[in-house]
Amino acid sequence: MNPATLGLSTLIGTIVGAGIFGLPYVVARSGLLVALFYFVILGICVTYLHLFFGEVCLRTPGKHRLIGYAGIYLGSLGKIVVAFSTIAGTIGALLAFLIIGGDFLKIIISPFANISPPWYHILFWLPLSLLVGAGIRLIARVELVTTAALFLMMGLIFLLALPHISFANFSLFSSSNFFLPYGVILFSLIGWNAIPEIAELFRKRQDKLQFDNLIVVASALAIFLYAAFAFSVVGVSGQETTQEGLSGLLPFLGNGVIVLGAFFGLIAVGDSFLIMGSYLKNSFLHDFHMPAKLSLFITAVAPLVLYLVGFREFISVISVAGIIVGVVEGLVIIGLFLQARAKGQRKPEYRVKVFAPVPFLIAFVLIGGTVAALVFSL
Repeated sequence: MNPATLGLSTLIGTIVGAGIFGLPYVVARSGLLVALFYFVILGICVTYLHLFFGEVCLRTPGKHRLIGYAGIYLGSLGKIVVAFSTIAGTIGALLAFLIIGGDFLKIIISPFANISPPWYHILFWLPLSLLVGAGIRLIARVELVTTAALFLMMGLIFLLALPHISFANFSLFSSSNFFLPYGVILFSLIGWNAIPEIAELFRKRQDKLQFDNLIVVASALAIFLYAAFAFSVVGVSGQETTQEGLSGLLPFLGNGVIVLGAFFGLIAVGDSFLIMGSYLKNSFLHDFHMPAKLSLFITAVAPLVLYLVGFREFISVISVAGIIVGVVEGLVIIGLFLQARAKGQRKPEYRVKVFAPVPFLIAFVLIGGTVAALVFSL
């Protein structure tokens, strides 16, 4: 596989994750026009943020990640802000994976054994937490396979749902739920953790010259996949669409299809849990110099404790996680972009063609959307 293809698959695989399962629910509740509005506005903003971060990587010598770039261009305060976002956002993502993973496990197991709901989530959490402690290099290497499994599930449901889609199941606009999609869609579009990896993957100048086009294509393909999946699910289940997107399809597509979809979803979400858990554990271990056992304990126990004390709404959790990561790190990336253009030590292989006010308009969208979503959700 050539670097461009590998880079494209890596970025798409990073963007398309557990957030996809929350999209049908927010589309059904807010309406098609509202969801389309957010996909367009946030899609443009996040694509620019990916492009900004790519230029930062190309302007800066050495191998770094977001926290490293923050230290170079924004000082110790930038590193602290990114550290907060990393911890809070990753724990939120792990909690979201735990919730939806348990829901998928319930769909798979419930026809054979009926146990109380918390145990499905504990059964999902326990082996994965042990694997995070054991190390997951092998699991990380097969991320491409699990992403392919997720795409296969999406394609299967889309094809089987087509004959059952009715336009009567779609609402166009809901003023009461206008801000509901903001955090969920923002969460689903973020993939900038992969940008430094791809920059390192591109060793030849001719590959780096394609970097910006790759980012745009990956973002467009991810949005298309999201739209196709959400459209097919909502078109079938309408207002009966559930938070995890699948169980509401049961009366229309049958138990076998839904169980198969839940199985593929379980694989993809489990893989995401392992990778994000390993990332957080290693951050505690290497960036914060915590003992190995304490790093693992916090990583494994924090999402379970949050679930057990009552944080069990998948949509609410990914909305909050999307807002924390999207807004905090998005603003940091804007700051990095502006500083790297002024202080970067090498000429980048691409330069984002953007009018001077655009980074500030994106910052306004992120801050304004967050304030509005929080105020109206309360």
